[in-house]
Amino acid sequence: MKEVMKTLNNKRIAILTENGFEQVELTSPKEALEQAGAIVDIISPKGGKVKAWNTKDWGIELDVDKELSAAKTKDYDALVLPGGVMNPDKLRQNGEAVQFVKEFLQSGKPLAAICHGPQTLIETGLLSGRKMTSYPSLQTDLKNAGVNWVDEEMVHDGNLITSRKPADLEAFNKELIKTLAL
Repeated sequence: MKEVMKTLNNKRIAILTENGFEQVELTSPKEALEQAGAIVDIISPKGGKVKAWNTKDWGIELDVDKELSAAKTKDYDALVLPGGVMNPDKLRQNGEAVQFVKEFLQSGKPLAAICHGPQTLIETGLLSGRKMTSYPSLQTDLKNAGVNWVDEEMVHDGNLITSRKPADLEAFNKELIKTLAL
């Protein structure tokens, strides 16, 4: 792990979220990336705090490090999109958020989305021909966007890393860190 830690020093990661993100789907990747030496910024359309959804009820609040309007794709080495049902539904309706995600997809930099997180990716119009996974309820939406949807723990296709649910976080985090360490 020491080699990975050294490799991720000076890597800056953006986590784009809104209120209603699935708590563990943000906190687990954030913690894993920070332990590997990366600097992680929570970005949201609004400043202040964002509130998690924790399985069946509201969870913790986290400080927003940067408002989306001030965030630039060029300042980050990767983007993480946590799930939760409310979070990606809000982001996909926000043109600025969709543009930020679209720029990441086009940049070739790693973009990792878990559970319902890929819902925001659909709005970019850039998923046709990609192999992805997600929470099973999104498979029809992703297929309609031209995705080859598969039911696998983790899928890495080009610069896109996707996983299905919180139980897949270990594989998701490991693949993201491995990719950033290259």
